[in-house]
Order: sequence, then structure tokens, then C-alpha cells
Amino acid sequence: MSDQRPDPDALLAQVQREDEAARRGRLKIFFGANAGVGKTFAMLVAAQAARREGRAVRIGVVETHGRTDTEGVARDLPRLPLKELPYRGQVLREFDLDAALAWGRENPRGVLLLDELAHSNAPGCRHAKRWQDAEELREAGLEVWTTLNVQHLESLNDVVGGITGVRVWETVPDRVFDAADEVVVVDLPPDELLQRLREGKVYLPGQAERAAQHFFRKGNLLALRELALRRTADRVDDQMQAWRREHSAGSVWPNRESLLACVGPGSNGDKVVRSAARLAQQLGLDWHAVHVETARSPGDGARQRVQRTLELAQSLGARTAVLSAPEVGPALVGYAREHNLVRLVVGRRERAWRWPGRPSLAEALNRLAEDMDVLQVALPTNLREAAPPLAGGEPPVSRLLAPQAVRGYGAALAGVTLTTAVSLGLLRFIAPTNIAMLYLLNVVGVALWFGRAPAALAALLGVAAFDFAFVEPRWSFAVGDAQYLVTFAVLLLVGLVIGQLAAGLKAQARAAQERERRVRGLYAMSRDLGAALVAEQVAEIATRFLRAEFGVAAAVLVPPLTPAASASPGREVLAVLPGASVMPDLGVAQWAFDHGQAAGQGTDTLPASACLMLPLAAPMRLRGVLAVQGRGARWSPEQRELLDTCAALLAISLERIHYIEVAQQSTLQIEGERLRNSLLTAISHDLRTPLAALVGLADALRLTPLQPQQAEVAEAMRRSSLRMSALVANLLDMARLQSGAVQLNRQWLPLQEVVGSALAHLDETLAGRDLAVTLPADLPLVELDAVLMERVLVNLLENAAKYAPGPVAIEARTAGRQIEIDVTDQGPGFPPGREAQLFDKFERGDRESATPGVGLGLAICKAIVEAHGGQISAHNRPQGGACVRVALPLGQPPA
Repeated sequence: MSDQRPDPDALLAQVQREDEAARRGRLKIFFGANAGVGKTFAMLVAAQAARREGRAVRIGVVETHGRTDTEGVARDLPRLPLKELPYRGQVLREFDLDAALAWGRENPRGVLLLDELAHSNAPGCRHAKRWQDAEELREAGLEVWTTLNVQHLESLNDVVGGITGVRVWETVPDRVFDAADEVVVVDLPPDELLQRLREGKVYLPGQAERAAQHFFRKGNLLALRELALRRTADRVDDQMQAWRREHSAGSVWPNRESLLACVGPGSNGDKVVRSAARLAQQLGLDWHAVHVETARSPGDGARQRVQRTLELAQSLGARTAVLSAPEVGPALVGYAREHNLVRLVVGRRERAWRWPGRPSLAEALNRLAEDMDVLQVALPTNLREAAPPLAGGEPPVSRLLAPQAVRGYGAALAGVTLTTAVSLGLLRFIAPTNIAMLYLLNVVGVALWFGRAPAALAALLGVAAFDFAFVEPRWSFAVGDAQYLVTFAVLLLVGLVIGQLAAGLKAQARAAQERERRVRGLYAMSRDLGAALVAEQVAEIATRFLRAEFGVAAAVLVPPLTPAASASPGREVLAVLPGASVMPDLGVAQWAFDHGQAAGQGTDTLPASACLMLPLAAPMRLRGVLAVQGRGARWSPEQRELLDTCAALLAISLERIHYIEVAQQSTLQIEGERLRNSLLTAISHDLRTPLAALVGLADALRLTPLQPQQAEVAEAMRRSSLRMSALVANLLDMARLQSGAVQLNRQWLPLQEVVGSALAHLDETLAGRDLAVTLPADLPLVELDAVLMERVLVNLLENAAKYAPGPVAIEARTAGRQIEIDVTDQGPGFPPGREAQLFDKFERGDRESATPGVGLGLAICKAIVEAHGGQISAHNRPQGGACVRVALPLGQPPA
């Protein structure tokens, strides 16, 4: 009776998934190939039917695009009010997430219609994308119905762009589509869709004409239709596979063609894999390549051949696996049933002879899986001679004469001799036929200690010794009684079978112990990596694990924490972490990191390297390279799989440590900014009143008749008071900008007025300076806050006058959909490499400069410009001096 009990961990995971699904709201997607097929209409019709059944239905947002039939269906359904958001002088109407959540709390079984799942929300909304709104609604238990086009799926976005020549930038992650509870395909033949387009039922007439010339061509529509149907079929196939796993379906369902290439230890593996790959490519099928290791699996040379064959299959697009099982046929059939693979591809046996009654692999598969197709690949007769030599491979004769085998043969001979001597002493007490059991015991011992070949020798020698010493006439190989021939045959057969079984059980026990040891090692490594806090600890753990597991030296290489440490822009140069037990070739490691592929020893890329380089691929990006030295190309498939698992664990740990550091830095930065803003606000308010009084007193002293020396002191007092007052004003402005309390009073103004007002404010500062102002007369109107933008120009001109002794220039021009304003000087320029940092708060070009200032001017400029939707940048001019450029967006000015 076989043990068919389900896995407790799988049951627990299933219960947790069901609880999670019951808690979350459902997601229903009306999916189509492109706009105009009727997704929104179908969603509204289904909503009307649900409402008639008594369910609470509410429209969150529906885009009818002016289609009368769609508007007619939506007219009777209640709607949630949209939220109004001011944006760049306009008022945008967006989906109100908070109102939807409040309605969901009152209607726990309600259905909310949320059209166009890929829509990007306007600035000011809680989430950037509408699919994120849908996720939050589902977390609150609300059922969401939505629509989606195939070109908005992230994985197919570039494919659709290549077909149609139109790239859409609003995408939805595939995981959202795959996690939907229900997907309804809304399809329409291309001819009918084009007819709808001509009738104005898809777009308005002007838009329809442009769409027909570009996106809505029949070839595009056919390709998009195929993509949508294929993607839906893939999703249904995944659901079917999950159902089969949960319900332990035994038979194969031929609903989708698929292949399983059976890779054996012989030299026919490459031919089988290539034949399966060609067949899969011709038929457009998914395929797998599997090797089964049994107790009879040959030595290291064949294992290397299997590993190379599986790597070839993986490069050709197959999913590969190595299974351990007592018999090949049941293992292959079990794998095929688990993955619903309906065709098995095997090679013909290289040897025409086999044991009588022992079926070939193809015959065994036909008997075990009557519901599967078994394809045999024809092999050339000279395949064995054409097979490439393998490093470390040994011919069968060499394996038979290996030191371990010779010791086994000696043990078999010694065991038979000892058994014979003991049996001669016991001959007076037991019958000769019972002595045969002692020889069988010797066979079992030899099989357990030394394997099959010595056990077979022990069985043969045991039969000969039993005949020679205990069968009449004794001390000769003659047999007086023919019945003993049956005894000899049974003794030999039982001895061979017992030896085979004992050796097989020992091999399986050894393999089980090896797997347990490796799992235990991986568990210990995972536990240590979970406690690691710095990358150096990860490198030390990896080196220790690989030395204990494989006896090899290793090193972990990672890119620098800051891009500035790289040798060239855009390229991250690797560095070896402390704790390495080998110094790898940095060039090979850099190639493996740049290309995301294994390189070095034992691979086809730079194989002369002394180390095997494995890229550490984490979910977000590559985190480094693992260098391993010590085994050359002698990695068995399970060892290489364990090595890849180790690399994956290291990558995840390095990524976790990276994001811990990012979170800590962000927390410190947030707390520092909060403390700094609080101090700014408190100090600036406390200083503002006495400074205002001091400036007033200084102005009053100027109106009073004073002696020349007294007037000079009064003027110095006034200038210092004004400078301190400007500093406090900057502090207050920075605090208000950081808190978001500043509301822009944007109006359409000519730029000349703002520049003129700023220059008038700086009459004293720029007195005696050469000032060049270049403002073309045809500059368009700009929508801006005149007071704040005047502050930007004042700060930039003050900086130029403060740090540059020469002339100052201000120039404006249009560049595309922007207007650019340059403030330039002929001074020493900015410190190279620190141009972007100068816009940070309290950052100065020369920290030890005697020029007064605290480094807030450029920070205020940046905050104001970005509040206008523009950008500000700084650079040094080739002819000398500095330039600060302000780029503001050009809207649509009034007539």
C-alpha cells in the first residue's frame, strides 16, 4: 500500500492562500486586444445584471470616450463623485479613492467599476497608478471590476510597440493580471472593429482618421488579437496546473502540447536534446529536459556529460531538472504527470543486448504511461566514437581496476576463504546445505562495504568454494549428485540479487545522507545570512560554507556603494570583500557581472580562468559575483545546482542589506530634515522681530544729522542688519517651502517684467557692474508666480555678484516646450563634480570662504523652480565662469 498522504506544509500553504483570498476582494478584468472591442460596454452590461440580482454596484470611474451606446448603459448606474485636483492652472477630475473606501465599508459585498486599469493618476493622488488604487480597494475587501488592453501588460509592452510602432507608457505589472480572480476576454474580429472605427463608435472623427492610418491597421489588429488570446491561454494554463497540483491529478490532460526530453548518461543525450528542441520550436511548445540518477548511475565522466547536456538544453529554452529515484521509468512518468507533459522524447539504446526480460526505457514508458506519446530519436551508429572526450572520464576497464574495486575483490576473496574455514569447523554440527547461508551472508557484507562487482565475485567464488569443499566428491569441482546443480544455480542467483539489492540500498542511503547533509548546510547558511548585517559578514559566511561543503576557496565581489567610486561613468567596478580565501581574476569577474552570465573555469566563456564566476542575481538587480576555485570542471549536476542555490541566497542577502542601509539612511535623513526645519522655523521667527526693529533704527539714524564717523558706523549697522534680515527671510522661505505651505499665485506674465523687477531690487548690489540682459522680443508669456520667480532671479544675481568680480549676464530663450533662463558670470566657476550638491541646503562652494552666507540661496531657487514644474542646473562654462540654467515649461497661453 503506497503512502498517498498529502504534504502538511502544502496543506498549510493552501489554507493560508484560501484565507487570504477570502479576506481580499475579488478582481475581475475585462481583457481585450485593443480599444474599441467593447470592454467597457461589456463591463457595464455585467454590472447592470449584477444590480438586478440585488448587488450594490457603483461606478468609480468610467471612460465612455463619447460613445453613445456606452453612455446609455452607464446612465442608470450610480456613480461616486470624482475628486478635483488643481494642476498647473487646470482642474483635473480623478477617481476618489477615499470615497470608494467609505462606500465599501457600507457595502461589504459591493462591486466597484474602475475603468482603464493602466491609467496614471494626476499628481496629488495617493497612488501614482490606478492599479494601485485597485489593490488597496481589494485589501479593504471590495470587489473591483476593471478593463485592460493587451498592450498595457508590462511583459508585452515592447512586443506590441515593435508590431504597431506605437509604444504606450502606461503599463500594469503582469502579477496583477495573473492574480485576478476572473478574466473575461472581450473579442471582436478586425473587420468589425474597423467598421466600428469608420462609424465613429471607437474615436471621434478626427481621432478615428489618424488611428486608421497608424495603429488600427488590419495586420496590427490580427497580431494584437493573437497576443491577447495567447496571454489569456497562458493564464488559464497556469490555473489548470495549480489545480492539478492541489488535487493531485494522476492522468495527463492533453489540453496543451508539451515535451519532456529524457537525458540519459550515455553519449546520446545531446542528440535527444537537439531533436526535442527542434520539435518544440517547430510546434511552438514548452519543453523540459530531465535526467534521473539511480543507484546504477555511472561515474564522474558520465555525470559531467549529463551536466553539459542539461546546460545545452537550458540554453535552447528548456526547463531542466535532476531527479533521484530507484528506477528511471517511474521517475520520468511521475515528473511528466506533475507538469502535464504529454510527449516523452527518448533515445534508442546504444547496446542491442540487454538482460532477458528487462525492457528498454521506451518499452517501460509505454507500459507505465499509456496516456502519453513516447518518441524515439534515431542515433547514428558511430555516435560513441564521435563523442568528445570528457575531463576526468574513465573507461569501464579502468573503473573495474580502480584501487577501491581491487580492494573489494580482495575482500571478496578473503571473505570466501574465511567463510570456508569457519564452515569446515562447523561441518560436524550443521548440514552442508545450510552452509550455503554463510556464503550468502558473506555476499551481503561485501555488497554493503564494497559494491556490486565485488559482491558478484563473492557470489561466484562462494558457489565454487561450496562445490569444492562441501559437495561430494569433496576437494574437486566434480558434482556427484545432479540436484546440487539446482542448489548452485539458486545460490548464485540469490547471491547476485542480494548483492545488487544491498549495494543499491547502500547507494540510496548514501545519497539520502548526502542530500540531508546539504540541506542541513543550506539551512545553517540561510540562518547565518538572515542574521548578517553587513556585506563583509555575507562574504565570510559564503567562504565558510563553500569550504565546508565542497572544500573549495571562494570570494565575493560587489560593486561600490556609491557610483562615484566607479572607474568610468555608468559602469560599476567590482571589489573583493574581506574574508576571501582566493584572489580571483577581476577582469573575468567584471565580464560575468556586466553580462549577467557565468564565466571562467568549467564554462564556455573565458575557461582558462582559475575560478568559476557566478553572477549574484537578486530580484531587483545584480548584486555582485561569487568566485569559486578548486574543482575545475568536475561539478556534478546536483553540486552545480547547490552552488547556484548558494549564489541566489547570497544575492538576496546582499540586496536585503542594501535596502536596510537605504532605509536607515532615509530615516536619518528624514529625522535630520525634520529637526533642521524645526530649528529653522523657531530661530527665524525669534530673530525676525528684533531684526526688523534693528533695520528700522538704522534707517532712522540715516535721517538724523551725524558726524562722518558716526554716519559710517550707522551705514555699516544698516548693511549688516539688512544682510541678517535677508538671511532670516531665506530661512523662513526655506521652512515654508519644505512644509508645503507656499501656494503658487500663477499668472500669465511676460518674462521681461519679472527680470526688470529683480534688477530694480538689486540696484545697490549691481551698482558699478557690467550687466548684459538678452531677452528676445518674441518670448512667449509664462505662467508663474511673479514674486517667487523674482526671488529666484535675485538670489542667482546676488550669488553671481558676490562670488564673481567680472560682468554678469542674464539671457532667455525658448527650447522646445520650455523657456530657458541663463545667469552667467566670469568668475572662478563651481567646484568640479559638486554642481548638483550646491542646490542642497547649507551647501556652499567653498566652505571656508570669508564671503558671508549659509548656503540657502540655491536651495530656495531649486524648491521654487520645481514647484513651477521646471528644472534648475549648474555648470561651468568652457570659456570660464559659471552658469545657472532655469528651465520652465511652456503651457498654452491665453489668446
